[in-house]
Formats: sequence, C-alpha cells, structure tokens
Amino acid sequence: MSTQTLPEVDTRPEGTDSTDDDAPKMFHYVRKNKIAESAVMGSHVVALCGEVFPVTKSPKPGAPVCPDCKKIYEGLPPGGGDE
Repeated sequence: MSTQTLPEVDTRPEGTDSTDDDAPKMFHYVRKNKIAESAVMGSHVVALCGEVFPVTKSPKPGAPVCPDCKKIYEGLPPGGGDE
C-alpha cells in the first residue's frame, strides 16, 4: 500500500524524526507549497497534526504515516487545499 497525494488537497507526507540509520520514524502531511521552501531555505513546516519540523526526507512507498495526520487528511473536503 502506498500513500497517494490528491491533487486538490495540497498536502503530502514528509519525514521528521530520524533514527540512527537515518530513516525517518514517521511521515507527516504538510502543505505542498511549503515543502520546497523548507527544503531549500531550511525553514520549518507545520504538519496537519501540529508537528513543526524542517523537511529533510521524501516519503517512500509503504513508509509509516502519522496516524493523526492521516485522520485529519482523510477528513478534509475534496478541493479544500486551494490557497
């Protein structure tokens, strides 16, 4: 099972905490328009669950997703991410 991004909802999972083997423990949903800025500038993003972190990893299929982010993401209305 892989995590899909719905084009009308501007979020996608991004990694936060790293373990000793440099693999993120969990991925969070964040606004797409903040991902590139964070990756380039090192600024922090706010995930749907409220976690604040700099984007350092891209999600891989099958990677664990924050259950709080997933629950919020699934409850968003289609097309609700247009800002």
